[in-house]
Amino acid sequence: MNRPRIPFLSLAPSSPGAAAGGAGNGEQDVRDAIDRVISRGWFVLGPEVDAFESEFASAMGASHAVGVGSGTDAIALILRALNIGPGDEVITSPLSAAFTALAVMMAGARPVFADVDPSRLTIDPEEAARAITPLTRAILPVHLYGQPADMSAIERLAARHNLAVVEDCCQAHLATAGGRPVGSIGIAGAFSFYPTKNLGAMGDGGAVVTNDRPLADRIRRLRNGGQRDRYRHDEFGVNSRLDEMQAASPRLDGAAAGDRRGVSIGPGGRPGGSSARARRRARVPFVRGPRPRARGAAIASHVQGHRNVRPLSRSHPTPAGHGRRECSRLSRGGAGLRRSAVAAAPSGPDR
Repeated sequence: MNRPRIPFLSLAPSSPGAAAGGAGNGEQDVRDAIDRVISRGWFVLGPEVDAFESEFASAMGASHAVGVGSGTDAIALILRALNIGPGDEVITSPLSAAFTALAVMMAGARPVFADVDPSRLTIDPEEAARAITPLTRAILPVHLYGQPADMSAIERLAARHNLAVVEDCCQAHLATAGGRPVGSIGIAGAFSFYPTKNLGAMGDGGAVVTNDRPLADRIRRLRNGGQRDRYRHDEFGVNSRLDEMQAASPRLDGAAAGDRRGVSIGPGGRPGGSSARARRRARVPFVRGPRPRARGAAIASHVQGHRNVRPLSRSHPTPAGHGRRECSRLSRGGAGLRRSAVAAAPSGPDR
């Protein structure tokens, strides 16, 4: 029997008519989106970004979304907007791309690693508690491979010590923890639209989601050189703006890859089911219309299969100037964990 073969990873737009229901939304739709941006002649912070921010906030269950240049910038800008910088410490997971720690350093703060829970492979709240010092200002959990961190325990820990919770959601679009979408649980969440992400652009891109209006407003200023109004720079900002071409491409990204099962953490911190149905590698037409919730649902239906699974390492990543340290958890039981890990994607920058 000849069975159809679905390529494991393809970033090219699907061919016209290949989407569910034969609605197309493939290569020609991507080209139409590009042509639309070019013909409008508005390439930075225009109507495509406005529309995408509204749609993405709706899909992620947040009040505000701010498009930025990358997931790395999203983390750094959140920290800066919270006035976290030189002299401060941010506790995070050693099991992540280096860009998580680099973003902390970009803000001027010092990343402090707390070991992972061996059953989740996300930051262990007990280890995070032991890492707190008088300099600690925030906890930065990394939701990895769609698996959320133990957010209930992290929230309790942060509340006891008056710490901000900033979520790295760069590999967890639409995952939920205790029924709550990741990114909307802490003060803010950072997402990446690197091409291999669950929701991928045609280059680098990222977003911050938050329910805090003043924080969202400040991040909008910081991403655009600190400008409050045109040519009025009220503070030291950066140039990290999601451009119009990329704002169009996550909604019209070419190839949905495989099934995606976002993990919802239920009572007792155990996996409690799927936060999103497994989806075939098919294009899903986007809803265009005046209702942001409908457009947000279209984004939700389009989130792609996660593919950035990498083998585990025995050693903590460490900032420049610091020696490598053995990871005690993986040294004791890492062999079995490594056997269970699957190298499923090319390595390389992914934030």
